[in-house]
Formats: sequence, C-alpha cells, structure tokens
Amino acid sequence: MLFGKRKRRVKRVLIIEDEPLTAFDNEVMLKDAGYEVVATHDDFEEAIAVMDRGKIDLVLSDVRLRGDKTGLEVASEAVRRRIPVLFVTGHPPDNAEELAIGCLVKPYSEKTLRAALDAVDLHISGKACKPPKGLQLYPIKSPG
Repeated sequence: MLFGKRKRRVKRVLIIEDEPLTAFDNEVMLKDAGYEVVATHDDFEEAIAVMDRGKIDLVLSDVRLRGDKTGLEVASEAVRRRIPVLFVTGHPPDNAEELAIGCLVKPYSEKTLRAALDAVDLHISGKACKPPKGLQLYPIKSPG
C-alpha cells in the first residue's frame, strides 16, 4: 500500500511485569502507539486468567515476576494457547527461543519498544525485518 500504514497483526497486548514503574511506562507507551493493552499484571495466576478470558495477540512478559512462578511458566501457558510471547528482561533465559518469538533486553527506550513491536508484527506475518538494537527474534515454530 502506497503512503498508507500497514495493517497490524498485533493489536491486543497483555503486559506481565513485576516492576510497577516499568509496567506503567510500558502500558502508557503501548497505548500511545495505538495498541490495546488488555491488562497489566505481575504474577502467573493473573496472567493465565486474562489469557483465558479473551483474544490476545501478544504477551509482553518479564522473566522475573511476583510469586513462585516466573515469566517462563507464563510463556509456556501462552505457547500452549498459541499466543506469541516477547520477553522483556535484563536477563534472557537460556531457553528463551523455545518459549518466545523474541527477547528485548532491558533497559530500552520508548522508540526501541515501538520498533521492537513493529519488528515482531512483521516477524509474525512472515515478513523480513531488521530488529532494533537489543531485540533478538527467534524462528517461529509451526503449531502442533
């Protein structure tokens, strides 16, 4: 499309983050960028409850969370529900590629987060993209 915006595949985002200021900043940045933030939570049980309630296009999850379970368990449940996950963390897990479509390393700016989400959207659509600095994208595995 000439001079138009490409239609996004990622519209509805669930934020899972245990640091209140980061969670708030992410929520504001995503809303300002035109995304619908379905919910923002800081633990496994709340994340799963939201996933069970309605359509989510992407889970934006930290690895460290409040409570006994981590973002790794959240990602496992999201994968089971065929919801893509983008880890946002200062400490990427060794098995991130098994659980997520990518990992954005903290700290990051609003510009980097927006660029990362644009890259993730293209990646999910099967289109080539150049990830911004700090974002690593992983091959998308076919369901089943």
